Amino acid sequence: MIDYIKEIEAEQLKASVDAFSVGDTVRVYGKIKEGNRERIQVFEGVVLKRQNGGNRETFTVRKISNGIGVEKTWPVHSPNVEKVEVVRKGKVRRAKLNYLRNRVGKKAKVRELVK
Repeated sequence: MIDYIKEIEAEQLKASVDAFSVGDTVRVYGKIKEGNRERIQVFEGVVLKRQNGGNRETFTVRKISNGIGVEKTWPVHSPNVEKVEVVRKGKVRRAKLNYLRNRVGKKAKVRELVK
């Protein structure tokens, strides 16, 4: 029984997943349907968390829009996510950046990882 589930889930995985991690500033190209038209909308922000695994894996991106924090959560393997482009790498020391929700202004930034 479990083998059947694993086979079905393996078929739903994307062939290549964009490499990004928590703390990175990313641009997510998401498909949006409006009536019978389909377009791509870009959402740029900081990755707060990645959770779960396999085809259930999701990631949450947060940005500040007109002084208001906006978060969106996408499935990594969704066909509605065209691509995820890394704008800059962030230097973080934890897996979930929930503390950024309480910060405003410069304190809400994540340091850039310089190699």
